[in-house]
Amino acid sequence: MLIRALLASAAIGVVAFAQSASALSAADPLAPTGRWSIPERAQARTPPMGWNSWNAFRTEVDEAKVLGAAQAMVDSGLSNLGYTYVNIDDGWWLRRRQPDGRLEIRTAIFPSAQIEGGGSSFRPFTDALHRLGLKAGIYTDIGRNACSQAYDLHSPNLPEGSTAEREVGLAGHVDQDIGLYFQEWGFDYIKVDACGVNVYGPDNPLVAEQGYTPVPPLIDQASIARTDVAAVKGLYGAVAEALERHNPDGDYILAICNWGSADVRAWGKNVGHMWRTSGDITPTWTRMLHNFDSASTRALYAQPGAWNDPDILFIGHGEFDEAHLTEARSHFSLWAMINAPLLISYDLRQAPQSLMDIWGNADVVALNQDPGGHQGVIAYASDDVQIIVKTLADGRKAAALFNRGLGETEVTLTAAQLKFAPDAPVRLRDLWDGTESAFTGETTFTLSPRQTLVFAASGTRVLTDGLYVSEMPGAVNVAVDGVVAPEPDPVIHRMRNAWGETRGSGERPTYAGWGGARADSTPYDEALKIDDQGFDTGVGVLTNSRLEIRNDGFARFQAKVGVDDSTRNTRDAVRFVVYGDGRLLAESGPMRFGQAPALLSAEVAGVRLIEIVARSDALTSDLPLVAVWGEAALRR
Repeated sequence: MLIRALLASAAIGVVAFAQSASALSAADPLAPTGRWSIPERAQARTPPMGWNSWNAFRTEVDEAKVLGAAQAMVDSGLSNLGYTYVNIDDGWWLRRRQPDGRLEIRTAIFPSAQIEGGGSSFRPFTDALHRLGLKAGIYTDIGRNACSQAYDLHSPNLPEGSTAEREVGLAGHVDQDIGLYFQEWGFDYIKVDACGVNVYGPDNPLVAEQGYTPVPPLIDQASIARTDVAAVKGLYGAVAEALERHNPDGDYILAICNWGSADVRAWGKNVGHMWRTSGDITPTWTRMLHNFDSASTRALYAQPGAWNDPDILFIGHGEFDEAHLTEARSHFSLWAMINAPLLISYDLRQAPQSLMDIWGNADVVALNQDPGGHQGVIAYASDDVQIIVKTLADGRKAAALFNRGLGETEVTLTAAQLKFAPDAPVRLRDLWDGTESAFTGETTFTLSPRQTLVFAASGTRVLTDGLYVSEMPGAVNVAVDGVVAPEPDPVIHRMRNAWGETRGSGERPTYAGWGGARADSTPYDEALKIDDQGFDTGVGVLTNSRLEIRNDGFARFQAKVGVDDSTRNTRDAVRFVVYGDGRLLAESGPMRFGQAPALLSAEVAGVRLIEIVARSDALTSDLPLVAVWGEAALRR
């Protein structure tokens, strides 16, 4: 959209270049690389879909329940919509055999795994799923012990035996276990939890009571400063390397489950196909809000092959059961809009049609599976109401109007929020009831408590010859976001303790991510503004950041750049630099707080990768310096 006043000196301090950037140090994280730095993955080009056993059965899973869910997915047509993965969660293992360390399956609950003469194998089970046209997923932990061994001690399906036999996690067995799961047993997907490096410390009385090996925690969920980020990243990186060795065709999914800890938002996309952004979801409205909030502001951190994961769906349970269909539809709509993996976790053998209709809404599923891979961006935000807008591959938009609260409310959707022209008709189709409508300028809806309306929208774009960068987050990689010290995100909903307790002084922000790059917002959730000139669209990021943007046939990059009015560092300067395929294309002069925005433009015809860098070489303050790429756009 337009800034509130014309730029008096739009090109001040701007110099165009067409020279090599080879003089920049290769060790400089802000130096252009000329390449997309996330692994190019064949898998998970859209968010993974399927079924997971945990919310349905916890550790009391068995073969009949899993295969029953698989058959129901096929018979109902869900598999035709993309529900492909059938994932066993915790509870499948019996022990780690000594002395060779081979994992043994609990054949009492997975009878097809019994091998005549002794031993066990999941190959008959995965073959059965593959014959149905589905894929098979399995669960493990990055440490010695799994989560159930700390939190589900009542379970009849906990690992048995000596201390060593009950150490069923990956620690010390990464290559052996990954080879077993994927080469020998034929799995296609693995969820790797992190309780083994979180809750089995020597000070936990449980460790002595259960005879576990004490493991000093690498993760402190309440303190990023007390978390060994490098160690946790290294452990998951070793799993990724083992998967590459045992799956050279790349036909696998790695789901990182460390609950948004260890600054995973900064490295998860380089290691796995999806990464949890929060702790476990529960079947309560406020917990769903918490999990949604943990991922909804991170659109620039997800793209085809790498997805934010606010946890598996809880539709069918608690406040999302068949008596709460409004809440269930909202839950599903929100996950679809932010490109969360869609993993059903319900006993599908007895699912009522009302729930099947939610999971089976082909139009809403299509939003989630849109090949553009652009996560929805928050266009309007409050504690009561949100509007999320998503750009689709065919040029249309999707809009979700979300009533977060307990009262009926009116919500106005504007053409501006859709980045459509205010004087041209906008056509809407409601993806839940199929009704169609049109408006010019704006339109108002009345939403029931906890209701979400979802529309496909078409109209005349304000930017008729291109796309704003904030409309195409799936084509952006935040290679470096300038965050020096990761901080907990205070805008995430603070629910009552997920397990019903009100001891202590209350829930505090715990998940790092505050200060990360944002679409149409500053890193700290402020409106974009340079020298009192506001921008409805753009990218807000900290200085000393580098973003990579795929260029699909556009000829020019342009942005109005400067220091945001909300910055806490009002002393230092930032230079804005544009590279194309590693070559320096354009650069601003030093920009400071209170200086009018400058127009930065670069010709990018034939360029495959654009890199935009905000750089401050000699910071005199340790306060964050907020940089704005206002109205950043790629144009024909």
